[in-house]
Parts: sequence; structure tokens; C-alpha cells
Amino acid sequence: MSGDDNSRLPSRGSSPSEIEAFLRQAAAAPRPTAGRGRLLFAIDATASREPAWDRAANIQAEMFQEAAALGGLEMQVAYYRGFGEFKATPWLTDADKLLRLMQTVRCLAGQTQIERVLRHAVREARARRVNAVVFVGDCMEEEVDRLAAAAGELGVLNTPVFLFHEGHDPVAANAFGHIARLSGGACLRFDPSSPQQLRDLLKAVAVFAAGGRQALADYSRKRGGAVLRLTDQMKGR
Repeated sequence: MSGDDNSRLPSRGSSPSEIEAFLRQAAAAPRPTAGRGRLLFAIDATASREPAWDRAANIQAEMFQEAAALGGLEMQVAYYRGFGEFKATPWLTDADKLLRLMQTVRCLAGQTQIERVLRHAVREARARRVNAVVFVGDCMEEEVDRLAAAAGELGVLNTPVFLFHEGHDPVAANAFGHIARLSGGACLRFDPSSPQQLRDLLKAVAVFAAGGRQALADYSRKRGGAVLRLTDQMKGR
């Protein structure tokens, strides 16, 4: 990675040297086999998003588990927060390591940087195939046309974006819908009072990243509900 993509997670509870040592070790780990799906998991980590961040951290191990039978999953977590801060973890196949990294993060007030997420995803997908991008957020404070351009590039790269919208912000809903359509992904609003709904949706994207459309269709038939709506949006794209 270059520029912002060389950023790494800040510490909370561990010393900077311990975190840096861990990240060096993670980056030096053997790369996963070509058969693994690759999922970029992006989260808005501005101040209002702390509960969503904690939920996502708790769910990510289950995402790895769902993907295991389909060849496994390689995941990177990216987030933005504060004044122009953007970070990304190494690509990892170990759920425990990823959870420990996510637990070092605290949310900070700031504006959205969704374009930065999408541009990062474009760079990663050009370097090596990324099967899916997930974004979890509640608002959008950027130019829709710039987001659409980046989403279109991801569509050309066959990297769909799955956006899970918390809340009822109409500006965000419109932007998220455009990103989903142009990238070939899907956009669904989820109920923050129903953690199981977000859990099912995130696990569905992990299944898609590891096994493709047929695996997602099979999973949606088992789970039903919001997962079926996600699958319906993917049809014909």
C-alpha cells in the first residue's frame, strides 16, 4: 500500500510499540491461498458510530466461520474518523487477530470520508482481486457525483459494494443506493435494535465473497428475511 493505505490502527490499552510489533508480524505472515475470497470491510468510525463498531467487531469472527466451508476468507478492515483520518488493517485470515486490532480503535467525531473508502477499494482491487466491499454507516456529507465515479470504477473491476444503512437519512439513502447500483452490489437499511439482522447481512456478504452468487443464493434461502432482499437486489447485476 501507499500513502494513506500505509496507515495502521492506533492503540487503545496497548503501547504503541506493542501495536507496531504486532502489525509488522501480521504483515509478514504468509499470504493466503488464491482460493480464498477477499472482503474489504469499511466502517464509519465517527463519534456516533461506536455502538455499530462494537457490533461489527463481535460479528466478524462469524463471517470467517460462514466462509470457511467455501474456501475461506481474507479480510481487511478500513475506517475513517476524526479530522481526515483514514486507516486500514493488513489483509488477515485470522479472526482473533482482526478482533484484537479492532479493539484498539475508539471512534472520534468527524465528517464522512466515503469517497476515500471507495478509492482505497479501487487501489486494492487493481492490485489483487477484491470479491466484495462492505460499508456500514448512517450519513453522507460528500459530493454524490464523486462517489458515483468511484463506485463505477469498482463496478468495472467486478467488485460490488454492499452498503448497510443505519437510520433514515434520505441523503445517505440516495447516495448509498447509487453506489450499490453502479458497483453491482446492494444497499439495505438495517434496524440497529435488531443485532441479528446486521449479523445475518454481514455473514451473507462473507458467503458471497468466498463462494460467489450461487453460495449467496443458497444462504439466502436458508436465512430469509433481509438476506433475501439483498439477494434480490443482486439479481440481474
